[in-house]
Amino acid sequence: MSTTPQKIRFGRIFWPSFWAALIVSVIGLLIWILVLSGIISGFQPEPMKVESNTVLHMSLNSRIAEKGQTKFNSHSFSVDKTIGLADILHGFETAKTDDKIKGVYLELEGASCGYATAREIRNAINDFEKSGKFVVAYNSGEVITMKQYYIASAANENYGFPTSNMAFLGLGGELSFFKNTFDKLEVEIQIIRGSGNDFKSAVEPFFREEMSDSSRLQMERYITSIWYNIRKDIAKDRKLTPEKLDELAENADVKSVKDAVTHKLMDGAKYKDEVLALLAKKAGMKKGEDVEFFGFEKYAKKRFQQNQILSLEDEPNVAVIIAEGAVSREGEGLTSKQICKLFREARKNESIKTIVLRINSPGGSALASDEIWREVKLTNKTKKVVVSMGDVAASGGYYIAAPASYIFAEPTTITGSIGVFGMIPFTGKLMENKLGITFDRVSTNKHSVMTTNRKLTEEELTIIQASVDEIYVQFKTVVAKGRGLTMDRVQEIARGRVWTGVDAKRVGLVDELGGMKDAIAYAAKQAKIKDVKVLYYPLVKDDEFEALLEKLSGNDESISISSVQLPTELLNYYKQIKEIESLQGIQMRLPFTLDLK
Repeated sequence: MSTTPQKIRFGRIFWPSFWAALIVSVIGLLIWILVLSGIISGFQPEPMKVESNTVLHMSLNSRIAEKGQTKFNSHSFSVDKTIGLADILHGFETAKTDDKIKGVYLELEGASCGYATAREIRNAINDFEKSGKFVVAYNSGEVITMKQYYIASAANENYGFPTSNMAFLGLGGELSFFKNTFDKLEVEIQIIRGSGNDFKSAVEPFFREEMSDSSRLQMERYITSIWYNIRKDIAKDRKLTPEKLDELAENADVKSVKDAVTHKLMDGAKYKDEVLALLAKKAGMKKGEDVEFFGFEKYAKKRFQQNQILSLEDEPNVAVIIAEGAVSREGEGLTSKQICKLFREARKNESIKTIVLRINSPGGSALASDEIWREVKLTNKTKKVVVSMGDVAASGGYYIAAPASYIFAEPTTITGSIGVFGMIPFTGKLMENKLGITFDRVSTNKHSVMTTNRKLTEEELTIIQASVDEIYVQFKTVVAKGRGLTMDRVQEIARGRVWTGVDAKRVGLVDELGGMKDAIAYAAKQAKIKDVKVLYYPLVKDDEFEALLEKLSGNDESISISSVQLPTELLNYYKQIKEIESLQGIQMRLPFTLDLK
């Protein structure tokens, strides 16, 4: 008898284990779905009850977007929240006349929004204070940012944590350039810009090591204009001069909360218990612990939802269509598929007399922008469309605004950028020299195989350049007709150049400076509407799953089950790479992304 051990075939071990693991996984998934479904079906949102002498607690610790949303992030296995600007503005408006609300406690530790959004919140705070109710701002965190302080400075009283640092240093930003990276990888980016688009610098990071003169010129003008308006707003509320604020920033005189108090940027350095005691006194209580706080976000969102449900049932007469994100045909963000559908719905709604298009977009797909432009133009013939620009309405974001009857922008809005570009990488050397991959081709005609693994010929570049120029001429024509300008004048202010809202008004791209509230009031007045009933599109709906996620997340921006988090800078680079991957066809896009510090 042989004593040699018998070999066990791989399949006898692998396949039973594989099927067992698969069956267990499927069963586990089904159980998880059933449990989650049970939780959702059994979940009943608690009715909102606001007590007398309530102080609304506003923290703004989530990203502020045009539309509030709470959703599950499958990539990070976390709950992501955004606060809706429309919710915030309506919350302040409602709280003004709510007898149960004594005031607002604005607690800030950072602020995630653009300066135009920040200004709209400031204006809402100023307007709320006119009712005689108070707003007390409290700045905390390791470093109090310029944007955080800009919002807080609108409050009646403004305090800070005694040992917090403060970065009152003016505005600045940093751009990343990838040319050397691509050189090391042997990747060449073939750029095709509209003829004369010297300000269209979106593509510069891929073939330059630093900013061009034209790019530097527009960025310096852009941040200088925003800094001027920020100083003007702060100076008005703090009873200082813009010149004094510029001097403080230039000399770096304000490095801490104590410095801010010394130079009258804040009213005092206080610990949180001291602020709570102050709020208790203002609310007519004895102790800070006795203050009846209620979450501003919850209050604002619920009141906004109630308002929208009533508006929907009570023949609304003003529609506000929210257009936010990069322009594309489908997917996430500002998609032509959704926006065109919303315009058609608003046109068919007989009670709607006028439309406000709220744009917060850096642009994107030229084709998708053209699809939306067509719907705006068609709608404007029967129901006047008024545009309200948010933080950014540039390139494709401006293209869709051009046919409107009137355009509002904030002084700090980024707009214009009338230009187009195409970007085609050549990856053949990367594939062959770095990865050892080679290519061969067959075709019926010489241009049949236009691939990133073959460098474009001069003839092919000329063909694409002609297409880009054709769209650029179309863009300028759209602006000329929409704004009542000559083609020569449009060429002067186009070339891909970015303008702030203030400068855009000066050159004729914008009609008036103001926010969404101003745009709605103007649209209603032009349509001779006295009893204004606003309906927002997409329609606001009660979502039990979203309400459950909000309850789970509490007041945190996100609850992460994963302990692994990438550094912010790496996440920013990852986001840029993902955006590059999504670029298809000729683009109408903002020439740069500058995170102002």
